[in-house]
Amino acid sequence: MTGTIYDDTPCELGEGLLWHPEREELFWFDILGRRLHRKGQHWQFDDYVSAAGWVDADTLLMASGTALWRFDIGTGARTHLVDVEADDPATRSNDGRADPWGGYWIGTMGIEADPQKGAIYRYYRGALEKVVPGVTITNAICFSPDRRFAYHTDTPSQQIMRQPLNPDTGWPDGDAVVHVDLTDTTHKADGAVVDAAGNLWTAQWGSFRVASYDTSGAFREAIEFPAEQTSCPAFGGPDLSTLFCTSARTGLSQGQLDMHPLSGCTFVATTRSKGQREHRVIL
Repeated sequence: MTGTIYDDTPCELGEGLLWHPEREELFWFDILGRRLHRKGQHWQFDDYVSAAGWVDADTLLMASGTALWRFDIGTGARTHLVDVEADDPATRSNDGRADPWGGYWIGTMGIEADPQKGAIYRYYRGALEKVVPGVTITNAICFSPDRRFAYHTDTPSQQIMRQPLNPDTGWPDGDAVVHVDLTDTTHKADGAVVDAAGNLWTAQWGSFRVASYDTSGAFREAIEFPAEQTSCPAFGGPDLSTLFCTSARTGLSQGQLDMHPLSGCTFVATTRSKGQREHRVIL
């Protein structure tokens, strides 16, 4: 199965896809372009922006390079919520997702992908707490539909980890274990999402695809896209069976861009699976 183009706006580093379930509308980011996009519109910022969760029909929680913000979709105004490594100009936010308890997990990384410079934090009831330290490129933050697990990866490790969670609070409970091991392949996990059946779908940077793995971590299927650097998937559409995927142009040579001119665009594919409704962030 091969995806087709959804939006031909080229992103240097497309990321942070979010299907807003109340608006039935797709949002995504160009981290290096410092923009938030939706079909036919974008918002430009002075700092990096990378990921979001939905608060209500008119409001997003948005991650920037130094903070989490309340973002008004109608006016474009931002209200500061909490700093995230604001004292370190060498880091920025990257991947993030709301959890089933109304919290928000946000990953950071070095702007130059410095080894183990980043971390994963959870923002919950007004407080920010570090949950995974020492990460190089934070990605694949997503949650199982039974509320038992969080997933995340350090992309260079080529391993997606499964973190047990306390079912009452959503905080980590026990040690993380390897869920998907790609170390014997050329694939590198980037953003990820879990469908309603518990299967994990991960964009694989450098592999032109989003791949799906079952609840045991075994490979199920892959959907190909006409861009080498696929970066973040999301389920959306009226019945949540449509898979969207961002991509990136950054780091590609002119020859690679000539060969794959849709690099950086956002894509869409119909699947036989159904996604989870994105969890609401409770502020």
